[in-house]
Amino acid sequence: MGKILTKENLIRFGILNAGTLIITIGVYFFKFPNDFSTGGVTGVSVVLTHYFPSLSASNFVTILNVALLILGFLVFGRGFGFMTAYSSLEMSFVLELLERFVPMDAPFTAEPLMELLFAVGLPAVGSAMLFEIDASNGGTDIVAMILKKYTSMDIGKALMASDLVITLMAGVAYGMEAGLFSLLGLIIKSTLLDFVMESFHMCKYFTIVTKNPDIICDYIIKTLNRSATRLEGQGAFTHEDETVVLTVMTRMQAIHLRRFIRQNDPKTFMMITNTSEIIGKGFRGSN
Repeated sequence: MGKILTKENLIRFGILNAGTLIITIGVYFFKFPNDFSTGGVTGVSVVLTHYFPSLSASNFVTILNVALLILGFLVFGRGFGFMTAYSSLEMSFVLELLERFVPMDAPFTAEPLMELLFAVGLPAVGSAMLFEIDASNGGTDIVAMILKKYTSMDIGKALMASDLVITLMAGVAYGMEAGLFSLLGLIIKSTLLDFVMESFHMCKYFTIVTKNPDIICDYIIKTLNRSATRLEGQGAFTHEDETVVLTVMTRMQAIHLRRFIRQNDPKTFMMITNTSEIIGKGFRGSN
């Protein structure tokens, strides 16, 4: 039991619940009332409510999620992800509760574009939080997992194509305006999800050309608790010996390093770039 209730697992569980709730809020309060369909299980549910009005979008989400979870367990057995199953069921449960206690008969505002931004923005942030802990919200992700297991199909393109079809179905069901808003939402969703995912890992990469590498490296190692790589070089114009210091750190640490170098070695040449894919000790992919 002690191995399960670790600090790391509790944090992951908290992120799992927070991400799922953020997705659910965006879907229930902004996506469903406006009949936005940007793909996935919730998008299919929005379309189905037009043809089967006796059931709500929340009901269809529950039915589809449970059916896909059963399919996932049949295909993958115990290897099926617990966090994905938990998130999928939690979302269905919370949607049913909200429908019962906080019914939404109409959108919050008369501004569909603003509602669209919340309808795709909140789920994008929530999904990025789940992806960060190697989880997902289930739904069509389960279909993708099955396709990946049994076919050589490009899963990313297959999911994009299915989302596009679902979005176009919204236009057929609810009219051109709803269809165009849904199509715009699909474009914003894919772009915003990538942006949020990269923001979680955004760091600063320094290329520092200096004649005083010792004071800079000491500050990086002893004060910022980071490491660096030193390369010996020569100025192409001056032909003077220089040292190139390479280091990567968080945005807050970068502010401190930049300020330190400006105060203590103002002639140092610095190049600072954004990077979100860093694999190694102290960053992702390290033990």
